[in-house]
Amino acid sequence: MPKTVKCLIIGSGPAGYTAAIYASRANMEPVLYTGKEPGGQLMITTDVENFPGYPNGIMGPEIMEDFRNQAARFGTEIHTGVMIEKVDFSGPVHKAWTESGEEIHAHSVVIATGASAKWLGIESEKRLMNKGVSACAVCDGFFFRGQEVSVVGGGDTAAEEALYLSKLCPKVHLFVRRDELRASKIMQERIEKTENVEVHWNTEIEEILGDDGVTGVRLVNNKTKENSELSLGAVFIAIGHKPNTDIFKEWLPTDETGYLIVDQPGTSKTKIPGVFVSGDAADKVYRQAITAAGTGCMAALDAERYLAEEGII
Repeated sequence: MPKTVKCLIIGSGPAGYTAAIYASRANMEPVLYTGKEPGGQLMITTDVENFPGYPNGIMGPEIMEDFRNQAARFGTEIHTGVMIEKVDFSGPVHKAWTESGEEIHAHSVVIATGASAKWLGIESEKRLMNKGVSACAVCDGFFFRGQEVSVVGGGDTAAEEALYLSKLCPKVHLFVRRDELRASKIMQERIEKTENVEVHWNTEIEEILGDDGVTGVRLVNNKTKENSELSLGAVFIAIGHKPNTDIFKEWLPTDETGYLIVDQPGTSKTKIPGVFVSGDAADKVYRQAITAAGTGCMAALDAERYLAEEGII
């Protein structure tokens, strides 16, 4: 028999766990499926110094354990490592299936599946993750203030990362694999006007150098095939994020890059009553733990009101 729940939460980063905290305190008896990466992107983050309430900073996995424990304390039923791989939002009761075939019927659904950073796919990138390799300058740039650093990418995100770092670092190297930026005109103009940002055209990273931390990069010019090395302290990968929203695309609208679109700006509501979205599955602008947590709160409150209106709680 299918399992029937008042509130199903899909995902377990700051958005999912915050939604669970609010939902469980509102007697919505939430059931949360973490997916294959419990805790989301913070699980591969070391020092977190910009989340309120931790004046001395905290490790990414530790803060996610705190989130999880708080959600569990109020009664959230957490299924660790279990992936929801299919949904059906066609009826008044929403259906979901785990990878093992378990069927769940939910009166409300909070989507908190997040997004995953795109990486270069080289061995040294993985080896030096959180040792000078990062996908978030706002999160980690502070640790490299006063050092020369680099950004990889040619879009608006890469330009924004480079400009942010230019305020902290004496020199920022922007590696662009083409001979032009894809970034918007205004961002291109800002890059051109920022004296301590140097753009390297037609340039790709072959290897990130260093043992216990980044010491430099080995580069290749993809037109001339010329190799070079550059000493620097950090590499910020800004080639985009992929929202983890594929299973919802049959039912919910997305933008051109796959981010879910809320039906009413300023809320978590989707076009389907009883289905709400939070965190980086819908947010391609801020992508911070604190903003994800905020939208998780919004989704739980929206779901609570919906369930009350429907006479479920």
